[in-house]
Amino acid sequence: MPYELIALFMFAGLMLLLFTGQRVFGAIGAVGVIAALALWGTGGSDIGFSAAIKLMNWYPLLTLPMFILMGYVLSESRIADDLYKMFHVWMGPVHGGLAIGTIGLMVLISAMNGLSVAGMAIGATIALPELLRRGYDKIMVTGVIQAGSSLGILVPPSVVLVLYAMIARQPVGQLWLAGLLPGLMMAGMFVVYVAVRCYFQPHLGPALPPEERNVPLSEKLALLRAGLLPIFIFLAMMLPFVNGWTSLVESSGIGALAAIAAAVIKGRMTRQVFEASVSKTLFISCMFMWIILAALGFGAVFDGLGAVRAIENLFIGQLHLDPWTILILMQLSFLVMGTFLDDTAMLVIVAPLYVPLVGALGFDLIWYGVLYTITTQIAYMTPPFGYNLFLMRAMAPPEINIRDIYRSIIPFVGVMIVALAMVMVFPEIALWLPDYVYQR
Repeated sequence: MPYELIALFMFAGLMLLLFTGQRVFGAIGAVGVIAALALWGTGGSDIGFSAAIKLMNWYPLLTLPMFILMGYVLSESRIADDLYKMFHVWMGPVHGGLAIGTIGLMVLISAMNGLSVAGMAIGATIALPELLRRGYDKIMVTGVIQAGSSLGILVPPSVVLVLYAMIARQPVGQLWLAGLLPGLMMAGMFVVYVAVRCYFQPHLGPALPPEERNVPLSEKLALLRAGLLPIFIFLAMMLPFVNGWTSLVESSGIGALAAIAAAVIKGRMTRQVFEASVSKTLFISCMFMWIILAALGFGAVFDGLGAVRAIENLFIGQLHLDPWTILILMQLSFLVMGTFLDDTAMLVIVAPLYVPLVGALGFDLIWYGVLYTITTQIAYMTPPFGYNLFLMRAMAPPEINIRDIYRSIIPFVGVMIVALAMVMVFPEIALWLPDYVYQR
């Protein structure tokens, strides 16, 4: 049987297992193991052991549980709530100010956790009820929270970029720095959209009434100090790394310890908070390790089949497509897959094919990691099965129905597509910061 046909059967089997509701790592690992044993007999079992050893020897993987623990400590101890109170007071007098503050909250939550679900949970449970109570347009603010929470997989410490780094064999630190400026740029574009729309349609985002604006300066400063605490934790973690004083793993440890110390100092580190943070960290870390292990085994089989060379020959040798056309087709395929798969499933299914092909076409793999992540953000919010759509449906109050949720994402998806095009046309947006830091 031709190797190309074997690769096609592997993809078909993988998609079938995923559609039946199997766990991502189980489906990927099962297809990889069955294919390896069928192709190389008992010798194929070495692929799984090799992948496990490679995973255990990957030192930067230690950052994963540290950053996840930092985020859950700040979330479970309710320190993140102080951020919203700060934005509420300081941004309330502006039309659309609370929605703009919510975007800022989402950015900071992203910098504390690295997962979109954390920002979605905090935004839907803390910010959304308050915004609705203040008379904000329910469709606009639903879109704000979904779009803002999607920044969690782009702004460092992004867990998705850790997974990409492992599969693409690229430095995690460079990928995180590459995602920082595009993430902040996209957040700024969200802010501009909300500000302009509320300027011309003030009823969508009314300002706080005068009696609530007259907060004493001392109270404002107290809220500012409390709300800036997570920012100081992030800076204490990232500045030593950016300046070369610590390694990435050491910085992740600093971040986790700083978050725990902050919770202890504020008197919020209870036994329940500690147990919840540790158990959730263990669950998420183990889940990603199983996915990475399965992806490495699956990719090794593809390398052995020569499927990458076959795809490269199809696009370049037979169809005579230019590199940019191939790249755009890849991004479109991610958007299609994102309607029914999550980000990790998309990455481990196509990365063994796409990543080597991107390198062969002469593109930078760090830059492509940012493109993949932005495309994943868009896929998170596209019907019918966008990941964020279902999270919002599960967490939103009863007055927000699924039709409102679908309508809310239209302008923000448009903003994301513009941001994706900007990063594609101007790669320096993603590559300037890692080049600057690592060339010092």
